[in-house]
Amino acid sequence: MSVRRLMGAETEFGISVLGHPTASPIAASTRIVNAYANANLRARRARWDFEEESPLRDARGFDMARGLADPSQLTDEDFGLVNIILTNGARFYVDHAHPEYSGPECLSPYDAVLWDKAGEQIVYDAARFAGAPDIALYKNNTDNKGASYGSHENYLMSRRTAFADIVRHLTPFFVSRQVVCGAGRVGIGQDGSGEGFQISQRADFFEVEVGLETTLKRPIINTRDEPHADPNRFRRLHVIIGDANLSEISALLKFGTTAMVLALIEADAITKDLTLANPVAALRAISHDPTLNTLVELRDGRRLTGVQLQWEYFELADAYAKSRPDESEHETATVLARWHDVLTALESDPMKLASQLDWVAKLALLNQYRDRDNLSWASPKLALVDLQYSDMRPGKGLHHKLVQLGRMETLFDKTQIDAAMVRPPDDTRAYFRGRCLEKFSDEIVAASWDSVIFDVPGERLLRRIPTLTRFEAPKPTWATSWTGARTPNNFWPRWVRSLVPKPRTDDD
Repeated sequence: MSVRRLMGAETEFGISVLGHPTASPIAASTRIVNAYANANLRARRARWDFEEESPLRDARGFDMARGLADPSQLTDEDFGLVNIILTNGARFYVDHAHPEYSGPECLSPYDAVLWDKAGEQIVYDAARFAGAPDIALYKNNTDNKGASYGSHENYLMSRRTAFADIVRHLTPFFVSRQVVCGAGRVGIGQDGSGEGFQISQRADFFEVEVGLETTLKRPIINTRDEPHADPNRFRRLHVIIGDANLSEISALLKFGTTAMVLALIEADAITKDLTLANPVAALRAISHDPTLNTLVELRDGRRLTGVQLQWEYFELADAYAKSRPDESEHETATVLARWHDVLTALESDPMKLASQLDWVAKLALLNQYRDRDNLSWASPKLALVDLQYSDMRPGKGLHHKLVQLGRMETLFDKTQIDAAMVRPPDDTRAYFRGRCLEKFSDEIVAASWDSVIFDVPGERLLRRIPTLTRFEAPKPTWATSWTGARTPNNFWPRWVRSLVPKPRTDDD
């Protein structure tokens, strides 16, 4: 049992032009991403390569007809919006009406959180470079006017695992994990018009159990089958149900516990039937009750709270890890311990976690205002506090202020985050992508998750260097491939040799 697997995060940031409610969010997003590109010379030329993307391929065994797809699903088309590649291996671009940061591939939940935090600083710096004090950015998931924007996760899984098993076992986990990693929200319903506070910002926007869409008819389990790896061996689980977390503890548990549950599913080690009678209704019911007392019905007639459902998964993960101590490591043990401690606190008094979990920290702040000013949940002041919690500006964002006051636990310091802004993880293919952009930016025409395209001096044709076969490459492979490479000309043959796949065995 291990929390280590290929994973990463994509975050769409809320954007507002202060004092100009009718201003174009596309124009504002383009302005700040362009500003970051102009401030970082190595990001100017290389474009994103859409050729190998396939957003309409469904894990259930078919491709959606292009004519039936919503335009928001056509992420393989270049709409002319600014799209840059960063030296840390990430992608920073305009996604419809939002700036979006897609972090590099990481091998651990700790790294996934670190490079996600780096993205927060990159987005803030982009607004600063644009000289745009009127543009405010928020790491949240809804404008409380009926629109929602995503914070997605990606996990590499074995192709051998039947997708039906993934759906069956992951659905109750995703429905209940919001009690650990929800971001908290003032308002009930998609437009937030209902009075109250809820655990998740995204829960009210999910309408079906399984589906390919991400912006409409949102499913608990997304079926997009675009592995960005060897499709015969791997699938990429595209998770759209998570909230955007500012808390590093919430984010760590989001990535870490999900990785462990995926390991259980791949090992066929989930021996309990936790199927929910109505997953969509259960998702909303759990979110709408910050007391955590709401019971949701399972298909077998049992009724459990969201915390009790999480305990079921924790016990399975803990037992599996103890049965295979040779497969575990320090990170797994740490995540398991944190998961246990958080669930214990949620059962006794959730407010004990105000320094660890986003939704609890936000609720504690809101209750201070409610008690001081005798406010109802319908008060516009509380909605403003909710929004201000996620403000990316250090002098304005309430989460930032909690951190500055030592009232929010963190995992990484400024030095680590600053390094992750410019350096890629050194144990995934993101290392190659990021370092190539740093060293050979003038020769790189385009790049994607799957390859880097060079315009090599002296070569008549463009050279595409694929990285699919080394998706799981250990650090020595990347380091060896890189050693002595001073120009694309002498780097190219060495890299090609390193890409030759090993002979396939029956165990592969």
